Amino acid sequence: MNKDVVCIGAGYIGGPTMAVIAKMNPDRKIMVVDINASRIAAWNSDDFELPIYEPELVDVVREVRGKNLFFSTDIRSAVKECDIVFVGVNTPTKMFGRGAGRASDLQYWEATAREIKEYADGDKIVVEKSTLPVRTAAAMEAILNDHAKHRFTVLSNPEFLAEGTAVKDLLSPDRVLIGGPQDEAGIAAIAEVVDIYAAWVPREKIMTTNVWSAELTKFAANAFLAQRVSSINAIAGLCEATGADVDEVARVMGADHRIGAKFLKAGPGFGGSCFKKDVLNLVYLCETFGLHTAAEYWTQVIRMNEHQQERIVSRLFKAMFNTLANKKVAMFGFAFKADTGDTRETPAGTVARLLNDEHVRLAITDPKAIPNAKRDLADIAGDGAGIVFEEDPYVAAEGADAVLLMTDWSLYPALDWRRIFDSMRKPALVFDTRNCLDGEELRRIGFKVLNIGKDICGAPTCR
Repeated sequence: MNKDVVCIGAGYIGGPTMAVIAKMNPDRKIMVVDINASRIAAWNSDDFELPIYEPELVDVVREVRGKNLFFSTDIRSAVKECDIVFVGVNTPTKMFGRGAGRASDLQYWEATAREIKEYADGDKIVVEKSTLPVRTAAAMEAILNDHAKHRFTVLSNPEFLAEGTAVKDLLSPDRVLIGGPQDEAGIAAIAEVVDIYAAWVPREKIMTTNVWSAELTKFAANAFLAQRVSSINAIAGLCEATGADVDEVARVMGADHRIGAKFLKAGPGFGGSCFKKDVLNLVYLCETFGLHTAAEYWTQVIRMNEHQQERIVSRLFKAMFNTLANKKVAMFGFAFKADTGDTRETPAGTVARLLNDEHVRLAITDPKAIPNAKRDLADIAGDGAGIVFEEDPYVAAEGADAVLLMTDWSLYPALDWRRIFDSMRKPALVFDTRNCLDGEELRRIGFKVLNIGKDICGAPTCR
């Protein structure tokens, strides 16, 4: 078996992961293939205008592309050439038929499995990198090994990357998880993939399990993280009603080593490609196995997240004299978190649509996500619509009645807020849903200020 690796899928999983693997394994040839020619062209672009934004990713790609990292649309040749095949294709939430709105849509995954079987000219290790429902590996193995000329061993190697820190997470992971069959072939295949990561990851951080545990762990981990976000946002509403400060509450709770401080930051709710999709898939799995109380429990995590975005608009409505029609709101940030251009399931998208329903004149600004925001809101942001997109936050805020900060980009606290105040219509409001601005300074300037989970009980904007 050769050491060469191919990843089918050049998106948020395949691109960064294979770039780091190439950097840390200079003796291996690493290929990334995709049917999307424009995406591959972007990975190969002379100016390194990559199709996704991640801090430090350009530097890694620049170091290894053309040396031992290659991007191509030739899936057939890559599968023939490489004996270790990672699969990182999209597995969106299914929006039709059985399991609609909850289950994963596995049509792209199955099509890829059949391609691998067709193109392979020898035994292969096939590694699930996409987030897939537990026991999907059994289905993939059934497809690959039914009347096959060659032997395919299927492993699960879920990713645990956080967008905005993906390269850092890859270079210094908390753990690497590899699951596989517990027979001779499976254990040998696991060892091959362990060797890839052992080039830079300490062995004690490379964890191996059976394949079912590996598949389920990804869903479980994301569900627990999403649960913490919804939990602190539920506490934030109570803080507003009672006069408590959610940051103080979270700081003290987080000092308990049994709880810890991570993911206890109140805000507009979780977004991104994973949390909602994975929790919904967990709900579907629970329902499938008759665990209905567990399904209801995890459903509430999603409901709380949606409620948080509705509550933001409700508080803005009350703070602006119970009418938003024809008022201008400057939305600072559209990406679901800072340091990424990703807008999938971004809270800002839901809030923008709710504000559009109120006939708000909306000016959206973001340093990285404007192209995606235009795509996401194309159905309501056409000619004559009340939505405009502005690269410059100062221009976005001109004449606005309110600034609604939705993404905690580091540039926003550093802005000249006196200049922004002077350009706005009065009374001027700032609703900082990330609690990242200096509220006291904003009040001294003259702003009316709203925060998540820290308003003084009894104030008109408290509830």
